Amino acid sequence: MNLIPRRDFIKESTAASLAIGTSLSGLKAFASERLSKVRIGIIGVGLRGQNHLEMMLNRTDVEVIALADPNPLMMATAQKMIVKSGKKAALEFGNGNDGYKDLLKRTDIDAVIIATPWEWHAPQVIDTLSAGKIPGVEVCGAIKLQDCWDMVNASEKAKIPVMVLENVCYRRDILAVYNMVRKGLFGEILHLQGGYQHDLRGVKFNDGITPYNSGVEFGSKGFSEAAWRTTHSVNRNGDLYPTHGLGPVAMMIDINRGNRLTRLSSVATKAKGLHKYIVNHPKGGDNHPNAKITFKLGDIVTTQIQTINGETIVLTHDTNSPRPYNIGFRVQGTEGLWQDNHAGEFSAGMFYIEGKSAKNHQWDNSEKWLKEYDHPLWKKYENEAVGAGHGGMDFFVDNAFIECIKRGINFPLDVYDLATWYAITPLSEKSIAEGGQVQTIPDFTRGKWQQRKPDFCMGTDF
Repeated sequence: MNLIPRRDFIKESTAASLAIGTSLSGLKAFASERLSKVRIGIIGVGLRGQNHLEMMLNRTDVEVIALADPNPLMMATAQKMIVKSGKKAALEFGNGNDGYKDLLKRTDIDAVIIATPWEWHAPQVIDTLSAGKIPGVEVCGAIKLQDCWDMVNASEKAKIPVMVLENVCYRRDILAVYNMVRKGLFGEILHLQGGYQHDLRGVKFNDGITPYNSGVEFGSKGFSEAAWRTTHSVNRNGDLYPTHGLGPVAMMIDINRGNRLTRLSSVATKAKGLHKYIVNHPKGGDNHPNAKITFKLGDIVTTQIQTINGETIVLTHDTNSPRPYNIGFRVQGTEGLWQDNHAGEFSAGMFYIEGKSAKNHQWDNSEKWLKEYDHPLWKKYENEAVGAGHGGMDFFVDNAFIECIKRGINFPLDVYDLATWYAITPLSEKSIAEGGQVQTIPDFTRGKWQQRKPDFCMGTDF
Protein backbone atom coordinates (compact mmCIF):
# COMPACT_ATOMS: atom_id res chain seq x y z
CA MET A 1 0.00 0.00 0.00
CA ASN A 2 1.29 3.47 -0.89
CA LEU A 3 1.06 5.53 2.28
CA ILE A 4 0.22 9.21 1.95
CA PRO A 5 2.77 11.54 3.60
CA ARG A 6 1.48 12.80 6.96
CA ARG A 7 0.99 16.43 5.95
CA ASP A 8 -0.71 15.48 2.67
CA PHE A 9 -2.96 13.04 4.54
CA ILE A 10 -4.21 15.79 6.81
CA LYS A 11 -4.94 18.12 3.90
CA GLU A 12 -6.49 15.43 1.68
CA SER A 13 -8.71 13.96 4.39
CA THR A 14 -10.14 17.41 5.09
CA ALA A 15 -10.58 18.03 1.38
CA ALA A 16 -12.62 14.84 1.13
CA SER A 17 -15.25 16.26 3.44
CA LEU A 18 -15.34 19.45 1.39
CA ALA A 19 -15.82 17.47 -1.81
CA ILE A 20 -19.19 16.17 -0.65
CA GLY A 21 -20.49 19.65 0.07
CA THR A 22 -19.65 20.00 3.74
CA SER A 23 -17.75 22.74 5.54
CA LEU A 24 -14.39 22.42 7.23
CA SER A 25 -16.08 20.97 10.30
CA GLY A 26 -18.89 18.68 11.21
CA LEU A 27 -18.41 15.41 9.29
CA LYS A 28 -15.83 12.68 9.50
CA ALA A 29 -13.34 12.83 6.68
CA PHE A 30 -12.53 9.81 4.56
CA ALA A 31 -9.10 9.15 6.01
CA SER A 32 -6.88 6.59 4.36
CA GLU A 33 -4.50 6.58 7.32
CA ARG A 34 -4.81 7.17 11.03
CA LEU A 35 -2.00 8.87 12.88
CA SER A 36 -0.67 7.03 15.92
CA LYS A 37 1.39 10.04 17.00
CA VAL A 38 0.99 13.77 16.39
CA ARG A 39 4.13 15.86 16.04
CA ILE A 40 3.63 19.25 17.65
CA GLY A 41 5.25 22.66 17.56
CA ILE A 42 4.31 25.31 20.11
CA ILE A 43 4.50 29.00 19.30
CA GLY A 44 4.54 30.93 22.56
CA VAL A 45 5.72 29.14 25.71
CA GLY A 46 4.77 31.74 28.27
CA LEU A 47 2.55 30.77 31.16
CA ARG A 48 -0.40 29.75 28.96
CA GLY A 49 1.80 27.97 26.45
CA GLN A 50 3.36 26.02 29.30
CA ASN A 51 -0.12 24.81 30.30
CA HIS A 52 -0.53 23.31 26.83
CA LEU A 53 3.01 21.94 26.89
CA GLU A 54 2.23 20.10 30.12
CA MET A 55 -0.83 18.50 28.52
CA MET A 56 1.23 17.41 25.51
CA LEU A 57 3.99 15.94 27.68
CA ASN A 58 1.45 13.84 29.57
CA ARG A 59 0.47 12.05 26.36
CA THR A 60 2.14 9.06 24.72
CA ASP A 61 0.64 9.93 21.33
CA VAL A 62 2.31 13.34 21.04
CA GLU A 63 5.88 14.30 20.26
CA VAL A 64 6.85 17.91 20.99
CA ILE A 65 9.27 18.72 18.18
CA ALA A 66 9.95 22.44 18.55
CA LEU A 67 9.23 25.58 20.56
CA ALA A 68 9.26 29.20 19.42
CA ASP A 69 9.41 32.15 21.81
CA PRO A 70 11.65 35.23 21.93
CA ASN A 71 11.76 35.17 25.75
CA PRO A 72 14.83 33.18 26.97
CA LEU A 73 13.38 32.73 30.47
CA MET A 74 10.16 31.20 29.19
CA MET A 75 12.03 29.01 26.73
CA ALA A 76 14.32 27.71 29.48
CA THR A 77 11.36 26.99 31.75
CA ALA A 78 9.61 25.07 28.97
CA GLN A 79 12.70 22.98 28.23
CA LYS A 80 13.02 22.11 31.91
CA MET A 81 9.45 20.83 31.81
CA ILE A 82 10.34 18.59 28.87
CA VAL A 83 13.49 17.25 30.52
CA LYS A 84 11.60 16.59 33.76
CA SER A 85 9.04 14.56 31.80
CA GLY A 86 11.81 12.30 30.54
CA LYS A 87 11.33 13.26 26.91
CA LYS A 88 13.74 14.59 24.34
CA ALA A 89 14.44 18.33 24.45
CA ALA A 90 12.63 20.32 21.79
CA LEU A 91 14.29 22.38 19.08
CA GLU A 92 14.37 26.07 19.97
CA PHE A 93 13.42 29.01 17.77
CA GLY A 94 14.01 32.13 19.85
CA ASN A 95 15.39 34.56 17.30
CA GLY A 96 13.06 37.52 17.83
CA ASN A 97 9.34 37.79 17.20
CA ASP A 98 9.63 36.21 13.75
CA GLY A 99 11.55 33.15 14.90
CA TYR A 100 8.37 31.10 14.72
CA LYS A 101 8.54 31.29 10.91
CA ASP A 102 11.61 29.06 10.97
CA LEU A 103 9.69 26.55 13.10
CA LEU A 104 6.96 26.52 10.45
CA LYS A 105 9.50 25.62 7.76
CA ARG A 106 10.14 22.22 9.34
CA THR A 107 8.68 19.17 7.61
CA ASP A 108 8.48 17.04 10.75
CA ILE A 109 5.62 18.98 12.42
CA ASP A 110 1.95 18.11 11.90
CA ALA A 111 0.24 20.73 14.04
CA VAL A 112 1.01 23.91 15.93
CA ILE A 113 -0.37 25.31 19.17
CA ILE A 114 -0.41 29.12 19.22
CA ALA A 115 -0.37 30.74 22.68
CA THR A 116 1.08 34.17 22.03
CA PRO A 117 0.05 37.79 22.73
CA TRP A 118 -3.28 38.62 21.09
CA GLU A 119 -1.99 40.70 18.20
CA TRP A 120 -0.01 37.71 16.92
CA HIS A 121 -2.86 35.21 16.71
CA ALA A 122 -4.23 36.05 13.27
CA PRO A 123 -0.90 36.34 11.43
CA GLN A 124 0.44 33.18 13.06
CA VAL A 125 -2.70 31.19 12.24
CA ILE A 126 -2.43 32.31 8.62
CA ASP A 127 1.30 31.56 8.45
CA THR A 128 0.71 28.12 9.98
CA LEU A 129 -1.93 27.32 7.37
CA SER A 130 0.33 28.56 4.58
CA ALA A 131 3.01 26.19 5.86
CA GLY A 132 0.58 23.25 5.56
CA LYS A 133 0.21 22.66 9.29
CA ILE A 134 -2.87 22.51 11.51
CA PRO A 135 -3.28 25.42 13.95
CA GLY A 136 -4.79 25.25 17.40
CA VAL A 137 -5.04 28.85 18.61
CA GLU A 138 -5.66 30.32 22.02
CA VAL A 139 -8.55 32.67 22.77
CA CYS A 140 -8.82 36.46 22.71
CA GLY A 141 -10.57 38.95 20.43
CA ALA A 142 -9.47 40.09 17.00
CA ILE A 143 -7.51 43.28 16.55
CA LYS A 144 -9.39 44.05 13.32
CA LEU A 145 -12.55 42.54 11.85
CA GLN A 146 -10.63 41.75 8.67
CA ASP A 147 -8.42 39.39 10.72
CA CYS A 148 -11.44 37.13 11.13
CA TRP A 149 -12.12 36.96 7.40
CA ASP A 150 -8.43 36.45 6.68
CA MET A 151 -8.28 33.37 8.94
CA VAL A 152 -11.44 31.87 7.43
CA ASN A 153 -10.21 32.51 3.90
CA ALA A 154 -6.78 31.04 4.65
CA SER A 155 -8.31 27.91 6.17
CA GLU A 156 -10.67 27.37 3.25
CA LYS A 157 -7.92 28.02 0.71
CA ALA A 158 -5.48 25.61 2.37
CA LYS A 159 -8.25 23.08 3.08
CA ILE A 160 -6.82 22.75 6.58
CA PRO A 161 -9.03 23.07 9.67
CA VAL A 162 -8.35 25.37 12.62
CA MET A 163 -9.35 24.76 16.23
CA VAL A 164 -10.00 27.56 18.71
CA LEU A 165 -8.78 26.32 22.09
CA GLU A 166 -11.65 27.59 24.24
CA ASN A 167 -11.30 25.53 27.40
CA VAL A 168 -14.35 26.94 29.23
CA CYS A 169 -16.60 25.08 26.79
CA TYR A 170 -15.40 21.97 28.65
CA ARG A 171 -15.93 23.16 32.23
CA ARG A 172 -17.71 20.42 34.12
CA ASP A 173 -20.77 22.39 35.18
CA ILE A 174 -20.98 23.96 31.71
CA LEU A 175 -21.11 20.55 30.06
CA ALA A 176 -23.71 19.36 32.57
CA VAL A 177 -25.89 22.38 31.75
CA TYR A 178 -25.23 21.82 28.04
CA ASN A 179 -26.47 18.25 28.58
CA MET A 180 -29.60 19.63 30.25
CA VAL A 181 -30.20 22.00 27.34
CA ARG A 182 -29.90 19.11 24.88
CA LYS A 183 -32.40 17.08 26.90
CA GLY A 184 -34.89 19.98 27.00
CA LEU A 185 -34.88 20.62 30.76
CA PHE A 186 -35.02 24.41 30.27
CA GLY A 187 -37.58 24.24 27.47
CA GLU A 188 -36.90 26.49 24.50
CA ILE A 189 -33.88 28.70 25.18
CA LEU A 190 -34.61 32.43 25.27
CA HIS A 191 -31.70 34.26 26.87
CA LEU A 192 -28.08 33.62 27.84
CA GLN A 193 -25.38 35.52 29.67
CA GLY A 194 -21.65 35.13 30.14
CA GLY A 195 -18.49 37.17 30.24
CA TYR A 196 -15.07 37.63 31.72
CA GLN A 197 -15.36 39.04 35.23
CA HIS A 198 -11.91 38.60 36.70
CA ASP A 199 -9.73 41.02 38.67
CA LEU A 200 -6.58 41.16 36.53
CA ARG A 201 -4.97 44.27 37.99
CA GLY A 202 -2.19 42.19 39.53
CA VAL A 203 -1.65 40.45 36.18
CA LYS A 204 -1.61 43.66 34.19
CA PHE A 205 1.06 45.19 36.41
CA ASN A 206 4.20 43.96 38.16
CA ASP A 207 7.41 45.45 39.51
CA GLY A 208 9.39 44.61 36.40
CA ILE A 209 11.99 42.79 38.47
CA THR A 210 10.51 39.85 40.35
CA PRO A 211 8.28 37.54 38.30
CA TYR A 212 4.72 37.19 39.61
CA ASN A 213 5.22 40.01 42.15
CA SER A 214 2.44 42.50 41.57
CA GLY A 215 3.47 46.11 41.09
CA VAL A 216 2.60 49.06 38.86
CA GLU A 217 4.89 48.53 35.83
CA PHE A 218 3.93 47.21 32.41
CA GLY A 219 5.17 47.25 28.82
CA SER A 220 8.95 47.12 28.53
CA LYS A 221 9.25 46.94 32.33
CA GLY A 222 6.59 44.26 32.70
CA PHE A 223 6.83 40.51 33.07
CA SER A 224 4.71 37.92 31.24
CA GLU A 225 1.24 39.32 30.43
CA ALA A 226 2.10 42.72 31.88
CA ALA A 227 4.60 43.11 29.04
CA TRP A 228 1.79 43.28 26.45
CA ARG A 229 -1.74 42.87 27.83
CA THR A 230 -1.98 46.20 29.66
CA THR A 231 -1.21 48.13 26.50
CA HIS A 232 -4.56 47.02 25.11
CA SER A 233 -6.24 48.70 28.09
CA VAL A 234 -4.42 51.91 27.26
CA ASN A 235 -5.41 51.99 23.60
CA ARG A 236 -8.71 50.10 23.21
CA ASN A 237 -12.26 50.29 24.57
CA GLY A 238 -14.37 47.21 23.95
CA ASP A 239 -14.93 43.61 25.01
CA LEU A 240 -11.31 42.54 24.67
CA TYR A 241 -11.82 38.93 25.81
CA PRO A 242 -15.24 37.65 24.73
CA THR A 243 -14.75 33.95 24.07
CA HIS A 244 -14.89 32.55 27.63
CA GLY A 245 -18.41 33.87 28.00
CA LEU A 246 -19.62 33.52 24.44
CA GLY A 247 -18.15 30.15 23.46
CA PRO A 248 -20.08 27.92 25.88
CA VAL A 249 -23.46 29.62 25.35
CA ALA A 250 -22.91 29.66 21.58
CA MET A 251 -22.64 25.87 21.68
CA MET A 252 -25.88 25.65 23.68
CA ILE A 253 -27.88 27.43 20.97
CA ASP A 254 -26.08 25.93 17.96
CA ILE A 255 -24.36 29.06 16.65
CA ASN A 256 -22.95 28.42 13.15
CA ARG A 257 -24.91 25.13 13.14
CA GLY A 258 -28.53 26.03 12.41
CA ASN A 259 -28.33 29.40 14.15
CA ARG A 260 -26.10 32.44 13.94
CA LEU A 261 -25.29 35.75 15.60
CA THR A 262 -26.73 38.75 13.75
CA ARG A 263 -26.24 42.05 15.60
CA LEU A 264 -24.63 43.55 18.69
CA SER A 265 -24.53 46.76 20.65
CA SER A 266 -21.94 47.65 23.30
CA VAL A 267 -21.55 50.30 26.00
CA ALA A 268 -18.74 50.96 28.47
CA THR A 269 -18.42 52.63 31.84
CA LYS A 270 -15.77 55.23 32.58
CA ALA A 271 -12.20 54.01 33.12
CA LYS A 272 -11.12 54.38 36.74
CA GLY A 273 -9.84 51.04 38.05
CA LEU A 274 -6.30 50.88 36.66
CA HIS A 275 -5.48 54.50 37.55
CA LYS A 276 -6.76 53.96 41.09
CA TYR A 277 -4.68 50.80 41.39
CA ILE A 278 -1.49 52.63 40.41
CA VAL A 279 -2.12 55.59 42.69
CA ASN A 280 -2.93 53.44 45.74
CA HIS A 281 -0.20 50.83 45.25
CA PRO A 282 2.84 51.01 47.57
CA LYS A 283 5.12 51.06 44.52
CA GLY A 284 3.03 53.67 42.73
CA GLY A 285 1.47 56.93 43.87
CA ASP A 286 0.26 60.18 42.32
CA ASN A 287 3.74 60.99 41.03
CA HIS A 288 4.45 57.65 39.38
CA PRO A 289 4.79 58.03 35.58
CA ASN A 290 2.05 55.45 34.97
CA ALA A 291 -0.35 57.54 37.07
CA LYS A 292 -0.28 60.08 34.22
CA ILE A 293 -1.55 57.56 31.67
CA THR A 294 -5.12 57.82 30.45
CA PHE A 295 -6.56 54.31 30.10
CA LYS A 296 -9.13 53.95 27.36
CA LEU A 297 -10.73 50.64 28.38
CA GLY A 298 -13.94 51.14 30.33
CA ASP A 299 -13.93 49.23 33.60
CA ILE A 300 -17.11 47.36 32.66
CA VAL A 301 -18.11 46.72 29.05
CA THR A 302 -21.57 45.31 28.33
CA THR A 303 -22.48 43.80 24.97
CA GLN A 304 -25.95 42.75 23.85
CA ILE A 305 -26.20 40.22 21.02
CA GLN A 306 -29.12 38.99 18.94
CA THR A 307 -29.41 35.70 17.06
CA ILE A 308 -31.34 34.85 13.93
CA ASN A 309 -33.42 32.31 15.87
CA GLY A 310 -34.59 34.88 18.41
CA GLU A 311 -32.35 34.35 21.45
CA THR A 312 -30.49 37.19 23.14
CA ILE A 313 -27.04 37.09 24.76
CA VAL A 314 -25.42 39.55 27.19
CA LEU A 315 -21.63 39.56 27.63
CA THR A 316 -19.79 41.43 30.39
CA HIS A 317 -16.09 42.31 30.37
CA ASP A 318 -14.88 43.37 33.83
CA THR A 319 -11.16 42.99 34.57
CA ASN A 320 -10.10 46.25 36.23
CA SER A 321 -12.21 46.17 39.39
CA PRO A 322 -11.82 44.45 42.78
CA ARG A 323 -13.99 41.34 42.56
CA PRO A 324 -13.93 37.55 42.90
CA TYR A 325 -13.66 35.58 39.65
CA ASN A 326 -16.97 34.79 37.99
CA ILE A 327 -17.87 34.34 34.33
CA GLY A 328 -21.51 35.01 35.20
CA PHE A 329 -23.28 32.44 33.08
CA ARG A 330 -27.05 32.37 32.79
CA VAL A 331 -29.06 29.99 30.62
CA GLN A 332 -32.78 30.71 30.58
CA GLY A 333 -35.60 29.01 28.74
CA THR A 334 -39.36 28.73 28.72
CA GLU A 335 -39.30 26.16 31.54
CA GLY A 336 -36.50 27.29 33.83
CA LEU A 337 -32.98 28.61 34.17
CA TRP A 338 -29.49 28.19 35.58
CA GLN A 339 -27.30 30.96 36.97
CA ASP A 340 -23.62 30.44 37.68
CA ASN A 341 -22.02 31.68 40.89
CA HIS A 342 -18.80 29.66 40.49
CA ALA A 343 -18.66 28.66 44.13
CA GLY A 344 -16.80 25.46 43.28
CA GLU A 345 -17.15 22.24 41.33
CA PHE A 346 -20.66 20.82 41.54
CA SER A 347 -21.74 23.47 44.04
CA ALA A 348 -21.72 26.32 41.56
CA GLY A 349 -24.87 27.98 40.41
CA MET A 350 -28.57 28.04 41.04
CA PHE A 351 -31.31 26.11 39.24
CA TYR A 352 -35.02 26.52 38.87
CA ILE A 353 -37.00 24.10 36.69
CA GLU A 354 -40.73 24.73 36.64
CA GLY A 355 -42.69 21.75 37.91
CA LYS A 356 -39.51 19.85 38.84
CA SER A 357 -37.78 22.02 41.42
CA ALA A 358 -38.58 21.26 45.05
CA LYS A 359 -40.48 24.49 45.67
CA ASN A 360 -42.14 27.05 43.44
CA HIS A 361 -40.28 30.33 42.95
CA GLN A 362 -37.25 29.10 44.94
CA TRP A 363 -33.79 28.12 43.76
CA ASP A 364 -33.11 24.40 43.83
CA ASN A 365 -30.15 22.32 44.95
CA SER A 366 -27.51 22.72 42.24
CA GLU A 367 -25.55 19.62 43.25
CA LYS A 368 -28.56 17.40 42.55
CA TRP A 369 -29.00 18.70 39.00
CA LEU A 370 -25.30 18.77 38.13
CA LYS A 371 -24.72 15.22 39.29
CA GLU A 372 -27.81 13.88 37.54
CA TYR A 373 -26.82 15.49 34.23
CA ASP A 374 -23.04 15.20 34.51
CA HIS A 375 -21.86 14.95 30.91
CA PRO A 376 -20.66 11.51 29.69
CA LEU A 377 -17.39 13.10 28.60
CA TRP A 378 -16.51 14.03 32.18
CA LYS A 379 -17.61 10.64 33.45
CA LYS A 380 -15.32 8.95 30.95
CA TYR A 381 -12.21 11.09 31.44
CA GLU A 382 -12.51 12.26 35.03
CA ASN A 383 -9.36 10.44 36.14
CA GLU A 384 -7.31 11.73 33.20
CA ALA A 385 -8.44 15.30 33.89
CA VAL A 386 -7.35 15.27 37.54
CA GLY A 387 -4.57 17.80 38.00
CA ALA A 388 -4.97 19.32 34.55
CA GLY A 389 -5.00 23.11 34.30
CA HIS A 390 -8.10 25.19 34.99
CA GLY A 391 -9.91 22.49 36.92
CA GLY A 392 -9.43 19.84 34.23
CA MET A 393 -10.69 21.92 31.32
CA ASP A 394 -7.26 22.04 29.69
CA PHE A 395 -7.19 18.25 29.37
CA PHE A 396 -10.45 18.19 27.42
CA VAL A 397 -9.69 20.98 24.96
CA ASP A 398 -6.22 19.64 24.20
CA ASN A 399 -7.51 16.08 24.01
CA ALA A 400 -10.07 17.12 21.39
CA PHE A 401 -7.35 18.86 19.37
CA ILE A 402 -5.07 15.81 19.32
CA GLU A 403 -7.76 13.17 18.86
CA CYS A 404 -9.33 14.95 15.89
CA ILE A 405 -5.95 15.16 14.18
CA LYS A 406 -5.17 11.50 14.89
CA ARG A 407 -8.52 10.32 13.55
CA GLY A 408 -8.62 12.64 10.55
CA ILE A 409 -11.89 14.25 11.61
CA ASN A 410 -12.86 17.87 11.99
CA PHE A 411 -12.74 20.01 15.08
CA PRO A 412 -15.70 20.63 17.43
CA LEU A 413 -14.69 24.31 17.75
CA ASP A 414 -13.62 25.37 14.29
CA VAL A 415 -12.46 28.31 12.19
CA TYR A 416 -16.01 29.68 11.84
CA ASP A 417 -16.39 29.70 15.62
CA LEU A 418 -12.97 31.31 15.90
CA ALA A 419 -13.90 34.11 13.52
CA THR A 420 -17.38 34.67 15.00
CA TRP A 421 -16.19 34.85 18.58
CA TYR A 422 -13.10 36.94 17.80
CA ALA A 423 -15.24 39.41 15.82
CA ILE A 424 -17.05 40.54 18.97
CA THR A 425 -14.04 42.60 20.02
CA PRO A 426 -13.63 44.95 17.01
CA LEU A 427 -17.40 45.20 16.61
CA SER A 428 -17.84 46.15 20.27
CA GLU A 429 -15.09 48.76 19.93
CA LYS A 430 -16.86 50.25 16.93
CA SER A 431 -20.22 50.21 18.71
CA ILE A 432 -18.86 52.00 21.78
CA ALA A 433 -17.07 54.57 19.63
CA GLU A 434 -20.41 55.26 17.91
CA GLY A 435 -22.35 55.68 21.14
CA GLY A 436 -23.72 52.15 21.33
CA GLN A 437 -24.85 51.90 17.73
CA VAL A 438 -25.91 48.45 16.54
CA GLN A 439 -23.31 46.57 14.48
CA THR A 440 -23.96 43.74 12.04
CA ILE A 441 -22.10 40.52 12.83
CA PRO A 442 -20.85 38.92 9.60
CA ASP A 443 -21.81 35.40 8.60
CA PHE A 444 -18.35 33.86 8.35
CA THR A 445 -19.86 30.56 7.17
CA ARG A 446 -21.26 32.29 4.07
CA GLY A 447 -24.60 30.60 4.54
CA LYS A 448 -23.31 27.14 5.50
CA TRP A 449 -24.73 27.57 9.01
CA GLN A 450 -28.09 26.56 7.56
CA GLN A 451 -26.86 23.05 6.66
CA ARG A 452 -24.27 22.45 9.36
CA LYS A 453 -25.43 20.17 12.18
CA PRO A 454 -24.72 20.56 15.91
CA ASP A 455 -21.84 18.25 16.82
CA PHE A 456 -20.17 19.63 19.95
CA CYS A 457 -19.72 16.85 22.53
CA MET A 458 -22.52 14.83 20.97
CA GLY A 459 -20.56 11.61 21.48
CA THR A 460 -18.43 10.57 24.43
CA ASP A 461 -14.99 10.48 22.81
CA PHE A 462 -13.91 14.12 23.04
